[in-house]
Amino acid sequence: MIKKLLARDTAEAHRVATPLELLFDLSFVVAVAQAAASLHHAVSENHAGTGLLAFCMAFFALWLPWLNFTWFSSAFDNDDTLYRIITMVQIAGVLVIAAGIPAVFEHQDYRIVVGGYVVIRLAMVTHWLRAARDNPEHKACAYRYAGGIAAMQVLWVLWLFVPPGLALAFWVLGMVTELLIPAWAERASATTWHPHHIAERHGLFTLIVLGESILAATLAFQKGFDSGVNLISLAAASLVIVFSVWWIYFEAPSHLLNLKKAFLWGYAHLFILGSIAALGAGLAASVDYDLHISHAPGTTVAAFTTVPLAVFFLCVWYVQDCPGQDGLRKYLLPIGSVAVLAATFGPAPIHVTAGISLLLAVATRLVSGQPQRTEV
Repeated sequence: MIKKLLARDTAEAHRVATPLELLFDLSFVVAVAQAAASLHHAVSENHAGTGLLAFCMAFFALWLPWLNFTWFSSAFDNDDTLYRIITMVQIAGVLVIAAGIPAVFEHQDYRIVVGGYVVIRLAMVTHWLRAARDNPEHKACAYRYAGGIAAMQVLWVLWLFVPPGLALAFWVLGMVTELLIPAWAERASATTWHPHHIAERHGLFTLIVLGESILAATLAFQKGFDSGVNLISLAAASLVIVFSVWWIYFEAPSHLLNLKKAFLWGYAHLFILGSIAALGAGLAASVDYDLHISHAPGTTVAAFTTVPLAVFFLCVWYVQDCPGQDGLRKYLLPIGSVAVLAATFGPAPIHVTAGISLLLAVATRLVSGQPQRTEV
């Protein structure tokens, strides 16, 4: 059955993630796992620089389509047959990206990733064209989204033919342009996204990415049992870090009070989610280091746990903690980020980082005076 794709009410009661949205998120589990695993191997093989660059490019190709679809579905999801089919085409594109990620890390070959990205984004153009047809009050905004996204796909295909020496600069330019499209489109007429729904969707995706870090702790147990090396303390430290990340993220309420703050909050999740995914890769690389199968220096391996964690602390502080807190609570996470960075250069950096993370998680609860829940 085909229905009009009408804008939804921003105050709609009991708005939660749909089964289709959860299936959409599930497709990203494979892709994020592929990116994190590839970064883990790059770090262990002492190719941290090129691995990190490939990870950033691949993760952006996953995060932006997820973000655009999430905010679109919050505003227009009608769950009709055509909407489901178009969304499933997007899911297929995500899986194509996942299949192409190893080629990015091993050969700097972006053709498959770009192909999958174009599939997702052109399907997104179809969504926006439907919204433009059925919502006269949002027609200008929807056409801006559709036109901007379609034009960028042409540029991404052309990017494949840019000389290697200019590829990174052109990629940065393309990334910035992609990020500016929503701000330009929403100036025409803001879409009717649902604050509680958006906060829930980002929380669910954060849990998915956290799963990659839990996998790293599981890997420590498994490799330790298989090799006879005692990695129980490393596995325990990894779990403490993951639990602390979960605690800190969901401790503070989300501040989605207006469009400007929503843009800041949504875009900051590129760094929040990317840092969590990189953290999982760093923890897995730490397992390799303790098993003496890593070719990377200890400081480099430690940095792939401590630096992502510091970035996570600062981003959560800036968009969730800082605006709504006073007193000591307002400065806990910046202090914690400095402390975990310093742990990079000390003995047992993962264990020290776990201790710092645990103290931060407990302190954020204690200085709050009462339990917090994610609210809008």
